[in-house]
Amino acid sequence: MPTAPRARPPLRRRLGLPSAIAIGLASMLGAGVFVVWGPAARAAGSGPGLLAALAIAAFLAYCNARSSARLAALYPQAGGAYVYGTRLLHPAAGFAAGWAFTVGKTASGAAMALTLGAYLLPSHPKALAAAAVVAFCAVNLLGVKRTAVASAVFAALTLLVLGAVVTAGLTGPVAAQPLGHTHPWGTLTAAGFIFFAFAGYARIATLGEEVARPAWTVPRAIAIALGATVAVYALVAVTALSVLGAGTLAESTAPLADLAGASAPALLPLVSIGAGVAVAGVLLTLLAGIGRTVLAMARDGRLPRPLAAVSGRFGVPWAAEVAASALVLLLVSAFDLTGAIGFSSFCVLVYYAVANASAVTLDRRAPLPWIGLGGCLLVAASLPPASVLGGLAVLAAGGAWFAFTERRGRPAAG
Repeated sequence: MPTAPRARPPLRRRLGLPSAIAIGLASMLGAGVFVVWGPAARAAGSGPGLLAALAIAAFLAYCNARSSARLAALYPQAGGAYVYGTRLLHPAAGFAAGWAFTVGKTASGAAMALTLGAYLLPSHPKALAAAAVVAFCAVNLLGVKRTAVASAVFAALTLLVLGAVVTAGLTGPVAAQPLGHTHPWGTLTAAGFIFFAFAGYARIATLGEEVARPAWTVPRAIAIALGATVAVYALVAVTALSVLGAGTLAESTAPLADLAGASAPALLPLVSIGAGVAVAGVLLTLLAGIGRTVLAMARDGRLPRPLAAVSGRFGVPWAAEVAASALVLLLVSAFDLTGAIGFSSFCVLVYYAVANASAVTLDRRAPLPWIGLGGCLLVAASLPPASVLGGLAVLAAGGAWFAFTERRGRPAAG
């Protein structure tokens, strides 16, 4: 006679509103604000095009956030859109969301680790990147409250650095260089790049199983974190355009460093440290988010079941956390930052497309989920061809794995 499956240990609800906001801010106010403006300006073709792209990315993020908040309140479980798609659409849709999130964010995690190394230890960037992944994995294994506290520190330091750079830019000399004309399709491509900098608010929904009073906390935390981030990004973009112009911005690989160099060279070391701190905040919460999605998929047998192990002492999915961190470490050894933003954005836009499609089933007359769904697909298609083809290849590989697990037959989740 088969033995009854052991009950799954639940995650612990330890996050209140301030902690959830801190995680959301640290997830968004990270590496994106330090790197996206160059490729976005090149794609947009002009200052107005860049600002239009920022508006499109922000509105798309708002639509996604509304859908994510509503779904997270109804299904306060680890896994985010993987859970929503599986429950409300089809297991294949949920798997596509979870697969896209896991692969895209794992690659993004490797890119963030390498960026951290490049800013803080340019002579040995991969060594620092690997050490950072190990250290942040250890922090996450100590419990989600440690993650929230560290996120609050990272977000506060990032805001201080951005405030100093913006203040210097607004009070310094102006040497703006124009760039061409706005291209409508290029504006959508730029929106896709900028969306990379916003794609962090879902971390709050992904951690929904660890949020106290999720129906009340999650929507408020997402709205506050996203609103604050939009305001900061708009201020940074306007300042960079007024000081550097779209022409100089388009050629920049370190836009905020160039902004500081043009207005207050003494701030350059602060910008490097600030960028490193910001990337650290993203990497910390990114590893936590990947771990929760892997946990949810392993619980359902979509990934190996041992990955669903949860620590009885700290209440965290330790096996999924360690596996995600190990994969990021492997990618660090061979990953190149070039194209990472586009690839990650494509995968994350697929993830949010599933979230919006799930939200549509709750109220087919509500316009925002439809706008979010169409916007995600349109912006994803507008990304560079290499990013689109790479993302489609990843989805095809995931589809093959899904078909394999379906044919093999999954035991009942337990």
